[in-house]
Amino acid sequence: MRLPSWIAQHLAALRALLVLTAITGLAYPLALAAVARVPGLAHHADGSAVTANGITVGSARIGQSFTDSDGNALPQYLQSRPSAAGAGYDPTATAASNLGPEDVVDVVDVVDVVDSLPDPTDPTDPADPAGQTDPASGRRSLLTQVCARSLSIGKTEGVDGRRPYCTGSGVGAVLGVFHREGPTGPVTRVVSLNEPCPTAPFLATHGGVRVECARPGQDYARAVVVPVRGNAPGQPVVPADAVTAGASGLDPHISPAYSRIQAPRVAGARGIDVAVVLKIVEEHTAGRALGFLGEPTVDVLAVNLDLDRHHPVRD
Repeated sequence: MRLPSWIAQHLAALRALLVLTAITGLAYPLALAAVARVPGLAHHADGSAVTANGITVGSARIGQSFTDSDGNALPQYLQSRPSAAGAGYDPTATAASNLGPEDVVDVVDVVDVVDSLPDPTDPTDPADPAGQTDPASGRRSLLTQVCARSLSIGKTEGVDGRRPYCTGSGVGAVLGVFHREGPTGPVTRVVSLNEPCPTAPFLATHGGVRVECARPGQDYARAVVVPVRGNAPGQPVVPADAVTAGASGLDPHISPAYSRIQAPRVAGARGIDVAVVLKIVEEHTAGRALGFLGEPTVDVLAVNLDLDRHHPVRD
């Protein structure tokens, strides 16, 4: 007996569902699991785990932070590059910040009232003492993040942390310049966009006009954004990978340059000569792929494990 067409269609759909479930839901995953057990592949499939004294201490493919329980960097270890993956090196949230080179202006939120400070160009605008600004609740631009990291690393490692287009306080040195005829003409007003009031601007004047601090909540969209290079060296001492996060947020390597500026701190914390640290760094430095692709890299975890193995910190 011929089944009604709608029943035949539903049975055909059910058969297709069962077949595809068996193939894609059972056979394919089991096949991949079997391939992952092939000698030579199993270690990578298990996350390339690294062990020390029988304890898993990290991964050869996934970076990690070397901090204490309060999140403070441990001075006896090489530190990894910044990470934008979750709270940092979170393999379940691998990602980049997606901030580009034109992201140079901070966003500062205002708590309570927007008009918390007087407008220096308007004598009739008094301050409201109840208003408060909260820079932490806003968003720091990529430029300010880089400036702050470079300044912090410079202080930690005892090197020059200055960078072009950064202020001495570690924010982006960016002015908002207002002209009489829009984008052109005489300068009528200048604002240091990344220095909210009452911070004193990093420049006193620009174009013959006094530089103002930024009033949170004000609209400076009409201003021409002008980054100021400053007097920082053309080649910063703190390398780029020390102040920028990797694309995946899980990079287990740093540059030899970043390793070298950390070596004196690590040596001091362990009571050994700097040359010893540099020798271990060299032993765990990989060259360019195929001799010409990419840049040399230092395996941070391997260096730190080697240091612990041969030169442990003495209490």
